Amino acid sequence: MTGTLALTRVELKRVMRNRRYLIFTVAFPVVIYLLLAKNGSNKADGISFAAYYMISMAMFGAFSGALTGNAQRISQEKKDGWIRQLRLTPLPPGAYVVSKILVSMATTIPSILIVFLLGRFYGNVHLHAWQWPAIAVTVWFGATIFAALAVAIGYRYQPDQVQPISIVVYFFFAILGGLWFPMTGFLQKVGELTPTYDAVKIGSDVIGNAAVSIGLALGLVVWLGIFVALATVSVRATAETVLAPMRRQTRPAHRGPGRDAGRHGAYRHRYAPVASAGKRGSMDVQAGR
Repeated sequence: MTGTLALTRVELKRVMRNRRYLIFTVAFPVVIYLLLAKNGSNKADGISFAAYYMISMAMFGAFSGALTGNAQRISQEKKDGWIRQLRLTPLPPGAYVVSKILVSMATTIPSILIVFLLGRFYGNVHLHAWQWPAIAVTVWFGATIFAALAVAIGYRYQPDQVQPISIVVYFFFAILGGLWFPMTGFLQKVGELTPTYDAVKIGSDVIGNAAVSIGLALGLVVWLGIFVALATVSVRATAETVLAPMRRQTRPAHRGPGRDAGRHGAYRHRYAPVASAGKRGSMDVQAGR
């Protein structure tokens, strides 16, 4: 456990120095909220647009960091041999995956806090004291489950494939989940099946003092189970490909005297007539024949 926490601290420092993380996880949702929070309609999902956009942008930044950044880093580190190298250390087998999930749980917090502060002091969103942590925990959990999906994608595909796949998944859950703007009609019905919609809907129901449907919470749990299952399959498949060459390298190179003797005996038997003929030819030349 100590080794896993040490690896987590190292990974956390690397992520916090990553400009891509700061741009897409923190800066991007902040800029969008500043531009659009006060320009929308008066109401969205039964609450003020500024409050709705506060929840959606917090979810947008948090799940972006958990999904796109993680998947790309995992795939690149797998290609560079970092995961194989860690398997040669005394770290537990699942230390790498656990550290990635723990880092995601930590790095999603800044974007949520910053957007919530903007909602309070820029968007004039006023809530009861208990509503702030309730919504924050909901958004945090809804975004963190995408860390498992990032593990599944990063382990399964090469770096040049991960980026387009992550972008497609990213836009799918962001748009249908209503993170950029509320969906209506058929697209809303489809979006209701996504975890991003579940998290935002729970938050808006808490703000609107409406009864939170148990189905929304169950939806987040179900998606977590799906993503964890995909991650488990990908990790196990990669573990087999990583360990196979290591097993081959540990096999003894000695083949035994019997096999080598048989091979050399066959060599002598096959080329003995040629050697004898060459020997007779050289003797004839020396004798002047």
